[in-house]
Amino acid sequence: MAKNTQSKSQSGKAAKMSESSAQDAKTRRKAALATPTDLGSNATRDVGAALNALLADTFALYLKTKNFHWHMSGPHFRDYHLMLDEQAAQILASTDDMAERVRKIGGTTLRSIGHIARLQRVLDNDAEFVTPQDMLAELRQDNLDHVQRMREAHDVCDEAEDIATASLIENWVDEAERRAWFLFEASRGASSGH
Repeated sequence: MAKNTQSKSQSGKAAKMSESSAQDAKTRRKAALATPTDLGSNATRDVGAALNALLADTFALYLKTKNFHWHMSGPHFRDYHLMLDEQAAQILASTDDMAERVRKIGGTTLRSIGHIARLQRVLDNDAEFVTPQDMLAELRQDNLDHVQRMREAHDVCDEAEDIATASLIENWVDEAERRAWFLFEASRGASSGH
């Protein structure tokens, strides 16, 4: 009987510790990820939202570029395949800077594929077959649309006086414009027979 009483006492202590641990976990989950910043709460919210939308678009553009890279065909296969692989790597490389910038200003960033899907504005292309010319044209337009959205995000940064984020966006705009230019030139040569 002494063992039974001792066992109940231990299980009672374990239950209390478990409740305490669960409460601590809930508190930690609800705790703000307080990152020091001189931006106001409205600026953090607005710039963070603009960057998270860009980040979702960037992941969607990355996957579409890789999709077309994987499914490229035709006489210019090697050139297009390699170009799209280079472009995808450049696109993916920008994602960490975007997400970390959101965190640096005190916001939170994307957490899942579902979160990306809810925010992305780049349309998916799940077609069974896409011609190489259509791939290049679609990616060119997606990159140009991405540039426009980045300019809009830049305006949000200007309004918030967030020069660091604005500066990063300027570099990403330049990269996207270069990708659009390469896609344009590659498709122009193919359609004219060069």
